[in-house]
Amino acid sequence: MRHSMLALLLAVLIHQGCFHIDVEAGDGFIRTRGAHFFLNGNPYYANGFNAYWLMYVASDPSQRYKVSDAFHQAATHGLTVARTWAFSDGGYRPLQHSPGSYNEQMFKGLDFVIAEARRYGIKLILSLANNYDSFGGKKQYVNWARNQGQYLSSDDDFFRHPVVKGYFKNHIKTVLNRYNSFTGIHYKDDPTIMAWELMNEPRCTSDPSGRTIQAWIMEMAQFVKSVDRNHLLEAGLEGFYGQSTPQRKNLNPGIEIGTDFISNNRIPGIDFATVHSYPDQWLSSSDNQYQLTFLNNWLNAHIQDAQYILRKPILVTEFGKSWKDPGFSTYQRDLMFNTVYYKIYSSAKRGGAAAGGLFWQLLTEGMDNFRDGYEVILSESSSTVNVITQQSHKLYQIRKIFERMRNVQRWRRARAIRRRQSQSGNRGRHIGN
Repeated sequence: MRHSMLALLLAVLIHQGCFHIDVEAGDGFIRTRGAHFFLNGNPYYANGFNAYWLMYVASDPSQRYKVSDAFHQAATHGLTVARTWAFSDGGYRPLQHSPGSYNEQMFKGLDFVIAEARRYGIKLILSLANNYDSFGGKKQYVNWARNQGQYLSSDDDFFRHPVVKGYFKNHIKTVLNRYNSFTGIHYKDDPTIMAWELMNEPRCTSDPSGRTIQAWIMEMAQFVKSVDRNHLLEAGLEGFYGQSTPQRKNLNPGIEIGTDFISNNRIPGIDFATVHSYPDQWLSSSDNQYQLTFLNNWLNAHIQDAQYILRKPILVTEFGKSWKDPGFSTYQRDLMFNTVYYKIYSSAKRGGAAAGGLFWQLLTEGMDNFRDGYEVILSESSSTVNVITQQSHKLYQIRKIFERMRNVQRWRRARAIRRRQSQSGNRGRHIGN
């Protein structure tokens, strides 16, 4: 009964023009039209996960089974999108030793990740740089420029200095043009990749006006699109409101970092919006109920703004709750996951802009060194795993309903064409007589 009611609701939405379902055959790339994702003509909704470690682990051939296990378990639980790093700058086992100098063994690890994702039907969001020091980040780029005699006063010069921006553009071009040694497909031509992400959580605290980040996103988005027109692009934002919407800034958890959810995502080259949510970190001195209230308001505002102001889809690309938090309980974590998932599902079934959520983070067995408090291991039976699996099923049902409606539309179009052809033929015979 629930599914039949959902089908009726979706039919009404389509009749009212909330969706236009393109019945043309697709090429496997995820696209956007208005506030929705489409895959091969069908509206696309995704339940997914973060696994930043995939390339790092896969760079050691003896450890690649962990990547395969993670994708296998994810696919078994209906997860269809993974977000991971396509960077490791300087330091231990880097992807990029120095500007323009790459570690082939690490790149083959990323090749393997993409090939395995393809095998298990999982799309990838690949992030191209890190705001933070782990895996190098913007600090490493700035230090590379300093080592070449450039004077840079701040790590935020990553966003401003032409030499550093040149290093980053070279990295973008190198990754997008990479020939995959496993699949024989250049990354920029591979529909396994859903989207590129400019940076994981860009922050520029030295310019709270937001002008620096805005100019950087505009420049880098234009550059990415000049190399790769196939893939979607997002900025990697956490979702903090800025100067363009002062009335929304009271929703921020007291953080000023030089980004602006509205103006940054309005940039033409940015195809969809992202939002992260960590009430346990951002509001660590408050209780669970206050954090849950914040989460509800945070997600409501971003989903509404994506739909009515940005008119672009939105993904919750990071969320989670750490067992290291004081007073942690699995019940509270499940409540947090259920809140995020409910907001996504209720938007999706109304034809809204929310299209999926990616929890932080997925691990598999034997990865104790990667545990950070937020990890979820799908093979360990838990109530949280059940919550994740139920969301996958609910979003899958929406997708299947749209596929059936697409087939109905195709049948109706074909019938209308046959009818017109038949009428045209009858008129021809009538004239001939």
